[in-house]
Amino acid sequence: MPERLRLGVNIDHVATIRNARGGAHPDPVRAAHLAVQAGADGITAHLREDRRHIRDDDMERLADELSVPLNFEMAATAEMVAIAARLRPHAACLVPERREERTTEGGLDVAANAGPLRDTVAALKAAGIRVSLFVEADPRQLDAAVSVGAPVVELHTGRYCEATGEARVQELARLAAAARHGAAIGLEVHAGHGLGFETVGPVAAIPQLSELNIGHFLIGEAVFLGLAEAIRRMRGLIEAARARAAA
Repeated sequence: MPERLRLGVNIDHVATIRNARGGAHPDPVRAAHLAVQAGADGITAHLREDRRHIRDDDMERLADELSVPLNFEMAATAEMVAIAARLRPHAACLVPERREERTTEGGLDVAANAGPLRDTVAALKAAGIRVSLFVEADPRQLDAAVSVGAPVVELHTGRYCEATGEARVQELARLAAAARHGAAIGLEVHAGHGLGFETVGPVAAIPQLSELNIGHFLIGEAVFLGLAEAIRRMRGLIEAARARAAA
């Protein structure tokens, strides 16, 4: 089990609030700095094709100002590869992207798109960027991630978070099995999407996980608790779950 389960904070929806009215407030880069002060180990931002939340200047400022790793979520397009190669973030997480979706809906089908993804992964790695693939908890997709040269996967936790009762138990078991398989075949395994105070503990307890990425819930809770307190509370829940799992 990794000594510390890293927490990446996604600041996309600070930008969503800003863009709803226009102007510069609230500033997602300011939120990123506050997140780091509150205990975030890294910052995630998704530059979408339609720029619905994070904008190019946000990414440039994040790449220039952050003292912790920047995880650049992006579609596997030539435009995004060029931007990433110029900014050289610590990491790039390749995600599926459809313009009509509200948020990322499910993982990449790596197995069905191995050729193009292999080229994208190679281009990003050539720029010195660690590459991860956002995938479902499916051993076939993890095997495909290895085949295209990706060193990291991020397991989609949305199905687990949306499920209830026995269905949630089954989804958690799928995540745990996928994490074990990923680690066994040499992948670094992360997880994220939809996690909140109620759902994070069982996922954090999966010993093969190295990092969780959480955004929307934390930005929402910031309305009630403040962003720093929401992150500190999440950090505490993660560490408590990890400690129980290690005991």
